[in-house]
Order: sequence, then structure tokens, then C-alpha cells
Amino acid sequence: MKQAIVARTDIGMGEGKLAAQVAHASLSAYQDAGRRARKKWQGEGQKKVVLKGDSESQLFELADRADKEGSPYAIVRDAGHTQLDSGTVTALAVGPARDEGVDRVTGDLSLY
Repeated sequence: MKQAIVARTDIGMGEGKLAAQVAHASLSAYQDAGRRARKKWQGEGQKKVVLKGDSESQLFELADRADKEGSPYAIVRDAGHTQLDSGTVTALAVGPARDEGVDRVTGDLSLY
């Protein structure tokens, strides 16, 4: 079980903003997962990886793949209080789900 968080590299988020958006995505997708998946992931150490995404359209394409895979996912839009305009898509989390399913969605991306 793992979770992959894809954060956009093309919008110039600072390190703190990036950390917050990754956390939002992780928690949102976790809440979307079923109880059994959440429990199994927690029992296995909550494995996560943060990956680079290059555009909003890429995140939506990955979300479509996650949906077809049956994996929980969440897209994060910024509230616009600090660095970014309101509604800017910043990150996507896929999982927690089986490693193989997450890899079919995000396996071609580079580590952040």
C-alpha cells in the first residue's frame, strides 16, 4: 500500500506552500479511501512518495487514470490567500492503494 502525491513544478510554489499542498492532497485522498484501505495503509507505515507534475492538464489526466484504476484520489485547488491565485490546481494524491495500482497511474513520473 502506498500513496503518491504529484505536485506541480510549473507554478513556482515556495517550499512551505509545496509542503502544505502535499499535505492537503494526502489527507484528502486518505479521506476518500475506504476504511479497509486506510487501516491497511496505516498498519504498513503510510508509505508516500512525492512526484513532479508539469501542468494542470497532466494532473487531471492522472486523476482520470486513478479513477479508472479504482484508486482513491484528490485534486487540490489553492484558496488563494498567499502565493497563488484562488482555484489554482497545485497537487494530486493517488491512494492509499496497492502499490501496483498507484504505479500504473504515476509510475512514469520523477521524484520531487
